[in-house]
Amino acid sequence: MYSSEVSPGITISSARLQRFANTVRGLAIDAVQNANSGHPGLPMGAADVAAVLWSKFLKFNPADPNWADRDRFVLSGGHGSMLLYALLHLTGFDLSLDDLKSFRQLHSKTPGHPEYGHTPGVEITTGPLGQGLASAVGMAIAERRLAEKYNRPDFTLIDHYTYVLAGDGDLMEGISHEACSLAGHLGLNKLIVLYDDNDISIDGSTALAFSESVPARFAAYGWNILKIDGHNMQEIESALAAARKSEKKPTLICCKTVIGYGSPNRAGTAKAHGEPLGPEEARLSKRRLGIPEYWPFHVPADVAEIAAECRTTGAMLQSQWEALCARYGEKYPDLLSAMQAELSGAWGKKWQRALPRFSAGTALATRAASGKVLNQLAGKIPGLVGGSADLSGSNNTLPENEKGITSRDFTHRYVHYGVREHAMGAIMNGLALHGGHLPYGGTFLVFSDYMRGSIRLAALMGLQVIYIFTHDSIGLGEDGPTHQPVEQLAGLRAMPNLTVLRPADANETVAAWKVALENRSGPTALVLSRQKVPVLAQTGAGKAEVARGGYILSDSDETPQVILIATGSEVHIAVAAQEMLKTEGIAARVVSMPSTELFERQSQAYRDQVLPPHVRARVVIEAAATCCWGKYAGDAGVVIGLDRFGASAPYQELYQEFGFTAEHIAAEARALCGSQKTSARNGVHRQSKATA
Repeated sequence: MYSSEVSPGITISSARLQRFANTVRGLAIDAVQNANSGHPGLPMGAADVAAVLWSKFLKFNPADPNWADRDRFVLSGGHGSMLLYALLHLTGFDLSLDDLKSFRQLHSKTPGHPEYGHTPGVEITTGPLGQGLASAVGMAIAERRLAEKYNRPDFTLIDHYTYVLAGDGDLMEGISHEACSLAGHLGLNKLIVLYDDNDISIDGSTALAFSESVPARFAAYGWNILKIDGHNMQEIESALAAARKSEKKPTLICCKTVIGYGSPNRAGTAKAHGEPLGPEEARLSKRRLGIPEYWPFHVPADVAEIAAECRTTGAMLQSQWEALCARYGEKYPDLLSAMQAELSGAWGKKWQRALPRFSAGTALATRAASGKVLNQLAGKIPGLVGGSADLSGSNNTLPENEKGITSRDFTHRYVHYGVREHAMGAIMNGLALHGGHLPYGGTFLVFSDYMRGSIRLAALMGLQVIYIFTHDSIGLGEDGPTHQPVEQLAGLRAMPNLTVLRPADANETVAAWKVALENRSGPTALVLSRQKVPVLAQTGAGKAEVARGGYILSDSDETPQVILIATGSEVHIAVAAQEMLKTEGIAARVVSMPSTELFERQSQAYRDQVLPPHVRARVVIEAAATCCWGKYAGDAGVVIGLDRFGASAPYQELYQEFGFTAEHIAAEARALCGSQKTSARNGVHRQSKATA
């Protein structure tokens, strides 16, 4: 009978289990030595803990690494990647001994830090400390949501654990405080963290900078705490069995270990952390561990057999689960179809018909327009799960009639993250990685800095997550320069595989949401205004070509003499400037450029159609740093932007002060068109009259 109450592991004697752990150590020693770089200390120190977990408790099928009801294993200290690679090889995943021998080499399946989507069995890209642990909280939330939504008293379909191996460095990082506090608050009892407590960091003893009581901290968060000898197999097994019985709390198992365990001269020292042991120390370590000294990458016969045993056990577990799903489908056919659609990310097309349209002549902040989109989408995309870092009302991220999840009820679709931007970003990554969820999360654009590490990993992993960044410019007004983003847009645009969209009005916001929902290859950032902006006639009836990144919003009746390029809340000001110029006989084109990334993906012919190379008179307008606009302004254009911090005042006064007015834009365009010596203006990117 399929059940998480039954141990999913293989039958293994204590002597064989120890050989399994020591083989992991030996493979790590050899791979690091062979590459002449890497981190042997963590794999050698944590091998006993990992061997017990992977052989006796972890539920997985090596033949199908994406099986929906597998347990998740997160190596938060990604520098110890050879621990994971050795485990994957020895338990039957598609990772050969030759792959281990090419550790850290170009195009190998075993890069220096684990990379999601690159190596079979790797659940998440880790390396920046704390990220894996925080994302695991998202995985645990995902499991709990799906379990409460689809399990029935007679059918337990969603029933798996999230295990994390984390070290001292993970727990020093601030993100661990944010995420683990929320995990305790939500009572994520199927989250089990194995704390590799070895008292060593790169600089030396953790006592140099780390003297708190980690157990006391986690107990205060509301966690279950266990303390064991991380080299005592029986204690490890007993602790894991006890942790799995926790009904209301996540569990921290403090595993006291020795970094570089087995190394006669480096064990327990910082020297074991991040450099090869060296030929002589490697040989002595193998001798002490009972590993053939002159047989690199040696796997004993009985350890090699573990792979086949894990494949057999994994196939059986998955087959039992699939049979359970079939019986479930006979009794609950609609629920099974819904669960399968959710897990596969097949949202259907109904949501597209639910997207609203807005009429010209009204004014609406794009954050408010985004909120109206979410109200329409709620329920149309079952896996759409949102949240905010304590700014739900400001970000407009909480749909009407929706509630937040609590420790007693995970059936809702909203997460109150509290003031925890970085954890929010990582938890969103965990939700996306788990499957069955399309996460979005909101905060002010200026606070995207707090969560940048999580955003970067989402981009690196190609995860479909959606960021709602509101209060996107000096347009937020009186809160002043601490809250007014200047450099954030340029920084986000510089990040590979992140699509940044700054819509001009409500209709462009709708189109931007459509882009985000259809972007399956990476994260999307929606950058939205606090202040109201007019709904433009030119964007109505589905005419906003946001998916192309940039398009001709309003053209002149004749060949344009000047092109006005604008984004977001500055687009309507550019349209007003165009009208001014028209009365003077100057033909101007307005280009809305909500996404430079999407525009760059268009054909050269299309880009030249929107921005004809022969029209060199160009004015770019955006209330943010100018550094990314030179290529569009060209050698004869100007950029009206903001290369200084803002100020505290009503936003109308700030736009006047910093030159974001139709009059100023028209004056710059007029000067460009009237100048016979454009070379004198080459490369001038003036942010405003007030910043000279």
